[in-house]
Amino acid sequence: MNRIGEGTYGIVWIPISSLREINLLLRLRHPNIVELKEVVVGSHLESLFLVMSYCEQDLASLLENMQSPFSEAQVKCIVLQLLKGLAYLHHNFILHRSECVHSGLFCSLKHCHVLNSDFGLARVYGIPLQPMTPRVVTLWYRAPELLLGTKTQTTALDMWAVGCIFAELLAHKPLLPGASEIQQLDLIVQLLGTPNESIWPGFSRLPLVGQYSLRKQPYNNLKNKFTWLSEAGLRLLNLLFMYNPQRRATAKDCLDSSYFKEKPLPCEPELMPTFPHHRNKRGGSVTENQSKRSKV
Repeated sequence: MNRIGEGTYGIVWIPISSLREINLLLRLRHPNIVELKEVVVGSHLESLFLVMSYCEQDLASLLENMQSPFSEAQVKCIVLQLLKGLAYLHHNFILHRSECVHSGLFCSLKHCHVLNSDFGLARVYGIPLQPMTPRVVTLWYRAPELLLGTKTQTTALDMWAVGCIFAELLAHKPLLPGASEIQQLDLIVQLLGTPNESIWPGFSRLPLVGQYSLRKQPYNNLKNKFTWLSEAGLRLLNLLFMYNPQRRATAKDCLDSSYFKEKPLPCEPELMPTFPHHRNKRGGSVTENQSKRSKV
């Protein structure tokens, strides 16, 4: 069996014994969610192979290898599909918790089809919210409340990650490429300003706040970072990057955004370009960027 590639938390062809992931994938049926075709038992009963939809590459491999960046119409097409998949998950009380450009699979045999994948950390949540494993989500896409040790996890974690993916597709480079958790927080503050109780009630009571000395930075610099983006686009980014998780945009909010209804309109999936099999060209090697994304 050939090694196809890897997600943040596992190589695609390695057997996975997580019953939680299998149970989730068996109940998920959506055009923008990777489909579990079957579960194959290996030579030993403890070895299970998950056979899933095949996609030629992920968004990370495209961003690292394509000669010219996605157009804004193409970015809208991709982000809309990711949002539709997330809206379905959240409607069914499932947190993805590993959303990043590696978990967005790009299938282009017939037309552009973007799938949410990498469900090794996905969890069902309920009310009241219960504590979950804190160190989830690839560092560059990790929400500030996670970095500051929140005890509860909500769909807002996934939405922060979507904001990072959206920005990365627009800029053709990672928005917040921190090398450590403290640097990640510093990059967020440089971009969005220093959080406080007035914009994020409960901020000062987060478990790890006392461990960091955040720089004093009063300005939101998103507009300076994306000077070409329309008011609706900037508004959407700002809603995704709300410090207060309770005020952060939901997947449904994003799908209803006027940004996707203004010109340039989202490209139709069947009109999206096809791309060379970059993963095959690399022979399954892990690039420097991929390695950095997987750390911490």
